[in-house]
Amino acid sequence: MATKKGDRKGLKLPAVLDLNEASNLKANLLSLRGAPLAIDASGVERVGTQCVQVLMAAAKAWESDKHPLSFEKASEAFLKTMQLIGVNIDHLLAKEIRK
Repeated sequence: MATKKGDRKGLKLPAVLDLNEASNLKANLLSLRGAPLAIDASGVERVGTQCVQVLMAAAKAWESDKHPLSFEKASEAFLKTMQLIGVNIDHLLAKEIRK
């Protein structure tokens, strides 16, 4: 679900980010490209590697567009899955949730 706050856009991730959700996630992210983006992963319960790839590709795209992309909120399940599969997103986490 995409939301806008001024020039900054937001995206709330669904509870399950699996293969079935990967194409929806990609479409949602593409529709938000071109502006700063804050992602809310606080409700994520399960994450598949396909959606992780989509999120990391988005991070690179926002970086190349010179717009910030950050995870403003993240569930423990989301953070643990990223750690378990070896994806470091510390540089994308809001200061309030960095450990």
